[in-house]
Parts: sequence; structure tokens; C-alpha cells
Amino acid sequence: MTEPDPAAMPDEHHPTAAPRPRPRRPLLMALVVFLLITIPAGYFVISAEQSRDSGEDKESEAAATGLTNAFPSKLQQRIYDVPVPIGSTPVYYYETNSWQTSSLFVQFRTNDWGLEKYLAAVGTSTAALKKGAVPIPAEQAAKVGWDFSANWPWRGTTVNRPAPQPSQQIVVSDDEPGHPVVYTVSTVHF
Repeated sequence: MTEPDPAAMPDEHHPTAAPRPRPRRPLLMALVVFLLITIPAGYFVISAEQSRDSGEDKESEAAATGLTNAFPSKLQQRIYDVPVPIGSTPVYYYETNSWQTSSLFVQFRTNDWGLEKYLAAVGTSTAALKKGAVPIPAEQAAKVGWDFSANWPWRGTTVNRPAPQPSQQIVVSDDEPGHPVVYTVSTVHF
């Protein structure tokens, strides 16, 4: 039989050291659990509130039956190619949607520089505006309360593009020299 190794045997003067118990920190543990629960719950509450607010905004916008006194969103301006010049005031818009067409009605007062920039951005110029021309049909204008039957200094033009790009019908009123009012109906056909 083999003899046991004396180095591997426990020494009676030096007992083997038992593992030291870790100190428990109940307060730290409670804090970690609390944070793991409350942070996601907080994000959930904030997200739900933002979603609800967004839904209310969309609902009020969809329920609108006429022009809204505000700038159209940047996305709407880009989709319908209606870059309202900065500094235009007041600005109104209204959007209609159907399966085949969507239209954005926009009305704003600007200055001569803003009118030139706007027309250039949509692909036309002030030279294309014809005196007395009103390319927006009366039934379409009536949707938002526009009335072009009055004897005003109207000028108008149309910018036609192939689908799915938007086409614009533009009417300009020069009732206040140097500060024209622009009426645009931009329509996208699907």
C-alpha cells in the first residue's frame, strides 16, 4: 500500500481555511431590483403618453374640415412639393386623401422675393403667372372656403408632372402690392 503524502494531509496546527462568507448587502440588492423594474416601466409610461398625444394630434387633424392655421409638416411639404417660404404669414393648409389621389391645399401670404423663390422651387416662375387665370376649379376651392369669383387681381399657373410626382395649381392674389397671397392645390395621383 502507498503511503499518503504528508504535504497533502491537513496539518493539525493549520486547519484548512473555510471559504469566507460574502457580506450581504440587502439595501444594494433592493435598489438594483427597484431600478430593473421602474426604468422599463417609466419608459413604457412615457411612450404611451407620447403615443396618445400623437394620436390625438392625428385625430384632430383628420377631423378638420377646413384649413388649419399652421405650416404643413416638412414631410407634407416634401411629398407634395410645396416648400412654403420661411417668413410667410399667415399659413393655412388642408390635406385630403383617397385611394387614387391625395391633395394638399396651402394658402400663405409672402413677399415678392418669397413668391419668386416658391415658384422657382416648384418648377415655374412669376413670368408663367397669367393675369385673370384661376386654374383651381370652384368645386375644389369650395372644399376649403376659397372663392375666386370676386373681381380681384388674380394670376395663375399650373405645374403638371407625370405621376407619382405632384402637380400644382397655383393662384396668386395681388390685393396688397408687394405681399401676394398664394393659393396652391398640390395633387398626387397613384
